[in-house]
Amino acid sequence: MRIRTTSTQRTYRYVRLTILAATLLIAVAVTVEAIVGGPPPSLSAAFYTPAGPMFTAGLFVVAAAFVALSGRSIEQGLLDVAAVLALAIAVVPTTVEGAGCAGSVRCVPPSVLPVVLNGGASVASVVLVGVVSGVVLSIVQGTFSRGVASTAVAVVVVFVGLGVWAVSAPGAFLLVAHNAAAVGFFLLVAAVAAIAAWRPQRSPERFRPAYAGVAIGILIALLGLAAALLSAVAGGEITRPVPWVLLGETVALALFAVFWLLQTVELWNEADPRLRA
Repeated sequence: MRIRTTSTQRTYRYVRLTILAATLLIAVAVTVEAIVGGPPPSLSAAFYTPAGPMFTAGLFVVAAAFVALSGRSIEQGLLDVAAVLALAIAVVPTTVEGAGCAGSVRCVPPSVLPVVLNGGASVASVVLVGVVSGVVLSIVQGTFSRGVASTAVAVVVVFVGLGVWAVSAPGAFLLVAHNAAAVGFFLLVAAVAAIAAWRPQRSPERFRPAYAGVAIGILIALLGLAAALLSAVAGGEITRPVPWVLLGETVALALFAVFWLLQTVELWNEADPRLRA
């Protein structure tokens, strides 16, 4: 029997499935690299390995998919901001030890800086054009609202904040920006999961415990990552022989995939693409 669907339903199904596919892309790329070349100290460190192109590509796909999920709900606004952070994670790599770092234990290697500059300028242009285009289109279509305005302002604040930070303190930006963007990204995903779990009108009862588990799990993973990073900064050996940072990031990525699997199942037959607006 043929199931009757609308093109809108199919489009949003495929967008959510694309997010899952991008997550799988990153996971497989890092796993293959771990088998062939040994496990990297973190998922983010895969940027400097043969898995780097797939790591970056996966993040760009996630960012584009977040924006493609149209809507005016609080959740969608949070995901739009998360899309900007995903782009920051992709173009500003994590620091590594050595690799030509002058007077510092960890840094972004000088050889990578031209790539970071090019990627940053390109992404900044796209984000700026995207925000302006989104606002103009919403006005033309008659869908401009307080939610659209709030989302646009939030995206601009994050975008400008990162840009000012990069220009005014490039050294500190390169040292911290990647991790800050990653933490912010997962916190926003956890917030979306928490909204789905604790607001009855958002999700059916059978999904709410799973959403709550995702939100709590991401927070626990982030706390574990913070402890591992602080220990490393203090000179501890928490990353050896057990790669705690890699494990924590893997857990966070797995919970991210679980969240989008739940969203795909829950909203499979949702006629309105807005996330419970």
